[in-house]
Amino acid sequence: MPTVEIDGRKIDVEDGLTILQAAERLDIEVPHYCYHPGLSIAGNCRMCLVEIEKMPKLQIACNTRVTDGMVVHTTSEKTKVAQKAVLEFLLINHPIDCPVCDQAGECKLQEYYMDYDRQRSRFPLPEKVHKKKAIPIGPLVMLDQERCILCARCTRFLDEVTKTSELAIHERGDHCEIDLAPGKSLDNPYSANVVDICPVGALTNRDFRFQARVWYLERTPTVCGACATGCNIEAYHRRGQLYRFQPRANPDVNQYWMCDAGRQSIHALQGEGRLTHPLLRGHDGFARATWSAALGAVAGRLADAAKRGPGAVAVVVSARAPNEEVFLLREIASHMKAQVAGISWSPADAFADDFLIKADKNPNSGGLRAHGLADDADALLAAVTAGTVQALVLHRTDLTAWRDAAAVRAALEKVPYLVVLDTDQREVAQFADVVLPLASYLEGDGTFTNAAGRVQRFRPAVPPPGDARVGWLVLTELEGRIAGTAFAETAAAVFARAAASVPAFAGLGYDAVGEHGRPSASA
Repeated sequence: MPTVEIDGRKIDVEDGLTILQAAERLDIEVPHYCYHPGLSIAGNCRMCLVEIEKMPKLQIACNTRVTDGMVVHTTSEKTKVAQKAVLEFLLINHPIDCPVCDQAGECKLQEYYMDYDRQRSRFPLPEKVHKKKAIPIGPLVMLDQERCILCARCTRFLDEVTKTSELAIHERGDHCEIDLAPGKSLDNPYSANVVDICPVGALTNRDFRFQARVWYLERTPTVCGACATGCNIEAYHRRGQLYRFQPRANPDVNQYWMCDAGRQSIHALQGEGRLTHPLLRGHDGFARATWSAALGAVAGRLADAAKRGPGAVAVVVSARAPNEEVFLLREIASHMKAQVAGISWSPADAFADDFLIKADKNPNSGGLRAHGLADDADALLAAVTAGTVQALVLHRTDLTAWRDAAAVRAALEKVPYLVVLDTDQREVAQFADVVLPLASYLEGDGTFTNAAGRVQRFRPAVPPPGDARVGWLVLTELEGRIAGTAFAETAAAVFARAAASVPAFAGLGYDAVGEHGRPSASA
């Protein structure tokens, strides 16, 4: 292994590592624009020039491999002069858009100017080259050619990752500009990733544009619940409102990317149809209830139904439910000798590809399998239709959107007592006797098991609306009322119970799962 010295500090690295990568391991910043770990090395921005002893000229750190005994200086006078020159060159024709640019606060041109340049422009403002501004180039992306520094990250992403090549660099000299290829529109399923990797404000997200300044937003590491891949993401939020999703790097799941459908799922998580209060059906329809009254009513009716014998109570749990909720529902069902069925429903025409997007639009189908729950709601529905089920619990699922809607409606009409636990108002609630409002996965703690069997944590970014509660909290209290068990105090405690009884989770806990997840024993 070669030993390299960078700014007086030595490190042993493997063969083939670049100076920039070695410097990152020492937490030494080498400024760069065009380099991205998920793309090929272009070496065109020249911002990462460094001085290497015994070499007559400065070298780019992004594409220079370390050799044994190499001595590198990232803060020498030669390096500083080069950094200032590169920044002055990049800023010559850059517009003075910072006060109105969406990239303000996370713009590498701003940051590097303050850290490595700080000199007045020698170029008169009227003589700047003007290009087209605010060009909608796709459903999610806006292009401002004047702000572009031609790092070519976006073109490389579209050439190398999506292989759709919608964007290219046109013209020559200081008139070079990013633009769409003739007849193209930037509308592939991963188009918004070009916004994430753009280091300046040339490419902005039309959905997020002018919604919030990033320095006001908080950021929560979590996972995407739009399909079974479980892309690692950052949720940006402020004062209880979600603003945007961006991918979080995880080489074992989504690398550095996420799909546009996952980004857009943010809107469904805070739609107008959210359930906000427990509802009990009376003679004149639903009426709001306290949680104590609602859970007391449910516990009493389920216990009474269970006395009719095994199978008198039935539970359907969807693959949208986290592992903690699936475990608690199985525990509740075992106390009442209830039938339990899993359901992992997705639209028949659900889009999928061979990269990140799965046809399974449920985040926890792997979790249902780990708990031994097959997608067997058909058999349970047959029991409901036969009239043997006296009480039915539907957890995060609308059976009317599944299979033959007319047959499902007819079956639900026969159920003497129906409990619905969900985040949103759906058709199935029309048949319910009790509706319990649950938090979404971005409003509480929990885990999903993705299609590859990887257990991944999600965390609360925003509070639930109204009186809605986190699912594990509702279920642990319901279990306590039915079986007299102690209430769990945290989601971590519920998962620890699951790990002790579900072989797939053996040896796992929230600390072990960590930021990037861990494969389950069944993976």
